[in-house]
Amino acid sequence: MTANNILYVEDNPDNMRLVERALKAKGYTIHGAITGLSGLQMAESIMPTVILLDINLPDIDGYEVARRIRKHRNSDLRQVPIIAITANTLKGDAEKALDAGCDVYMSKPINIRELWARVEAFMPGEDFLA
Repeated sequence: MTANNILYVEDNPDNMRLVERALKAKGYTIHGAITGLSGLQMAESIMPTVILLDINLPDIDGYEVARRIRKHRNSDLRQVPIIAITANTLKGDAEKALDAGCDVYMSKPINIRELWARVEAFMPGEDFLA
């Protein structure tokens, strides 16, 4: 696992490009998947440092992706931080994402500075506790 490997599971190409540009500007390597199942396969093969996860995907939703990662046979993969990035902003949506196993909930449209801060907080060596 390299310290700057990020998996982004997102079926919207515009969102994918925006996040990819923003994170590449900070030196991260982005791997994209456009379905939940392909995201699970990619997570197993690349062992990302952080997973960015859309909730509304064309096959299985992001909640199911998060649940499967948290129950995965590989204990290292089970520990990977998951940031939900979604247009679902109704009351209870954040709790639903957190209950499914996501560590952070972010709503769209994506605030790039917040995204940078959230991702950086999970990077090894970025220990902000004094």
